[in-house]
Amino acid sequence: MRDFQFPGRSPVRATEAMAATSHPLSTLAAIEMLRSGGNAMDAAVCAAAVQAVVEPQSTGIGGDCFVLYCPKGEGNVLAFNGSGRAPAAATVDWYLEKGFSELPKQGPHAVTIPGAVDAWCRLLEDHGRKGIADALAPAIHYAENGYVVHDRVAFDWKDPETDLSADEVAARIFLPGGKPPRAGDVHRQPELAETLRIIARKGRAGFYEGAVAEDIVGRLRQLGGLHTLDDFASTKGDYKAPVGISYKGYGIHQMPPNNQGLTALLMLNVLSGFELGGLDPNGAERLHLEIEAGRLAYRDRDTFLGDQDHVAVPVKELLSAVYADRLRAAIDRERAMTDLPRLDLPGSDTVYISVVDRDLNAVSFINSTYYSFGSGVVSPKTGVVLQNRGTSFRLDPKHPNAIAPGKRPMHTIMPGMMTKDGRAVMPFGVMGGGYQPFGHVHLLTNMIDFGMDPQQALDAPRVFYNHDVVEAERNVRPDTVEGLHRRGHQVVEPDHPLGGGQAVLIDWEKGTLTGASDPRKDGMALGY
Repeated sequence: MRDFQFPGRSPVRATEAMAATSHPLSTLAAIEMLRSGGNAMDAAVCAAAVQAVVEPQSTGIGGDCFVLYCPKGEGNVLAFNGSGRAPAAATVDWYLEKGFSELPKQGPHAVTIPGAVDAWCRLLEDHGRKGIADALAPAIHYAENGYVVHDRVAFDWKDPETDLSADEVAARIFLPGGKPPRAGDVHRQPELAETLRIIARKGRAGFYEGAVAEDIVGRLRQLGGLHTLDDFASTKGDYKAPVGISYKGYGIHQMPPNNQGLTALLMLNVLSGFELGGLDPNGAERLHLEIEAGRLAYRDRDTFLGDQDHVAVPVKELLSAVYADRLRAAIDRERAMTDLPRLDLPGSDTVYISVVDRDLNAVSFINSTYYSFGSGVVSPKTGVVLQNRGTSFRLDPKHPNAIAPGKRPMHTIMPGMMTKDGRAVMPFGVMGGGYQPFGHVHLLTNMIDFGMDPQQALDAPRVFYNHDVVEAERNVRPDTVEGLHRRGHQVVEPDHPLGGGQAVLIDWEKGTLTGASDPRKDGMALGY
């Protein structure tokens, strides 16, 4: 089944515990936390903190996170929403009166209040064995003493869409010598190290109150932002009921809106009516069905999704069998639809972490600052890169995703959890901004319909419908590309890999764990 051109790798197999992340230092930190007595939640937070240092283009304490958690691998899946909110002064009218036609991608008005640190502290208090100081220790070490820049990190660091020179603080820290570091260079972030030490000593208050919050808010307001110290002090994540469906005997669980996870469930509901397993897994017909299901699901994502604390989202109706039948009926197996809205989906730089410990606590954890280096705004004394999640808001007051005081934007980063018969089977995720629902669906159908192991499922060729074209990775076969052309798709090769994922599969009968990490990133799975 390995008929692709990526180098490929074997899955990692173990019995005691497993961690999979997109960076070797992060995976190692998770394993060391597990072997020192920490559990899966301790390991996940520790890994995320390390990546906040060694993958600064992708994530950081100035960003957000979402978590799905299955304690002991059995019972209900818990969902924690660690995404931040718009400032209390942010209204549609304010932006329209100031001449904005949309929320900018960079600068202070793209910044929502970071939710990650609050989430890390709360999750460790509720589910961890160790505290925030232990979880942050490896990250502090790398920020203070330096880390070697890995190859994919270096590739993303020099992204032409990232203009770090626009912010003097960002340029000083992340363009040493006036240019991005190269793979193999050593980079340090001493200001961030001190900020992490403060959080290690004071916990959540070390970030949302006092000197750190004052420096961040001061910088944002200096640039024209609406943020206040009260906005930071009042930041609080919360537990939500996950949304889920049954797909061919497996439970698939996602975060509810404001998260886009429901998009993947819509796609799976549509695809459940096709016998995918009888098709060529890398052939045009299978990929065409995936593309068309995605186009329908993304249309509904952009129409209906918003923060459910502020707007009503018809989740039950969207996930009903009747609605899936209606969407499926619109798909022609031989021809691409021509009456759907254009999709212009941004990519993003994100980290995803999958951990299972010896007690089978299963954690699916995702953390991000959205675009490469987020908003491009860096707090001068703290070294904190601030996310640009605010750019996802709309300025149409009638839209469910319109900006409003204290509202969360529609959010792309989505952890996944697969269960069967009330037990966790696999925490999984495929990062990549707007690509993520496609990535989740491709991974799951590769495994469930085509019998691939997690590593094969991640290695396999990918396509993505965006900007009214099909982006097909270079390892998609020529006959498959031709088959997509015949069905009316314009096919192009993207200038970057599509997404990057991790997964840990639990075999309850054998008592084993199988880990996988995407070759499109620097990372690895490791177990013992």
